Amino acid sequence: MVTTADKAATLQKLHSDSELLLVVNVWDAITAKVVAETEGTKALATPSHGIAASHGYDDGENIPRDEMIEAIGLIVRTAGDLPVTADLESGYGDPGGTVARAIGVGAVGANLEDKVAPLADAVKAVEAAVAAAEKEGVPFVLNARTDAFLKAGDKDPEEVLTDAIARGKAYLDAGASNFFVPGKLDETQVGRLVEALGERKVNLIGIPGSIPLARAQELGVSRVSYGPWSQNVALTALAKLAEDVYAGGGLPADTRKLN
Repeated sequence: MVTTADKAATLQKLHSDSELLLVVNVWDAITAKVVAETEGTKALATPSHGIAASHGYDDGENIPRDEMIEAIGLIVRTAGDLPVTADLESGYGDPGGTVARAIGVGAVGANLEDKVAPLADAVKAVEAAVAAAEKEGVPFVLNARTDAFLKAGDKDPEEVLTDAIARGKAYLDAGASNFFVPGKLDETQVGRLVEALGERKVNLIGIPGSIPLARAQELGVSRVSYGPWSQNVALTALAKLAEDVYAGGGLPADTRKLN
C-alpha cells in the first residue's frame, strides 16, 4: 500500500530530478481522473482559483477552508497512487493548521502565497507550514510562492527581481522545498532566479507567452504547473461548443468520450 509519506517522498524526488516536472492542474474528480489516466502524468496539482470557481466563489480565500479541503480530498482519492500537491492560497490565516488539514486528506505538497506581505511575516508563515508537516511526519513539498511579479505594477523590473530573489532565499532557508514565481518571466529573469536559488528549486507557471518548456528544462527549473489555465482551456472548449451549436453546428469531430 502506498502511504502518504511514500507519495510525499515521490513528489520530493520528482522536484529534485533533472527532468522538468510538468503538472496539469485539476479541480474536481472527473478532471483528476482524466489527467491521472493520461500517459506521462506523474503528479497532480489543484488550483485554488479553479476549485473556488467550480464551487461558485471568487478567488482569494473566499471559498471556506472546509470546502477547499474537502475538494482536495476528493481529488486525492481520485488520483490513487499519484501524489497530489494543493494550492492553499496564503493559508487562510492559519498556514500551519491548513497544511495539517491538507495532509489529513492526503495532499503531500502545497503552494503557499506570500501576497507580498512583509518578509518577516511571510517567513513566519512558511515556518509554520514546515513545522506542521514535520509534526505530521510527512516529507511535505512546500512550494513557497511570491506574488512579487504579479503585483509589480510599474515597479522597476530589477527591483522586483531583487525582491523575489531575497524572498526565495528566505523561504528556502525557512524550510520550503521549492520557490514558486508566477508571472510572465523572460529567460534572463528565470536564469537569474535559478542562479541565485539553485537548480531544481524554482517553479514556474505556464501561461500564454511564457518561456518554452525545453528552455525551462535547460535553465534548471524544477516544475511548471498551469494554475487556472487548464480550467480556462476546458472552459474555452465548452464556450466554443455552445457557440457552434447555436450557429447550427455540433460536436467537434475529434471529441473523445472521457467520462
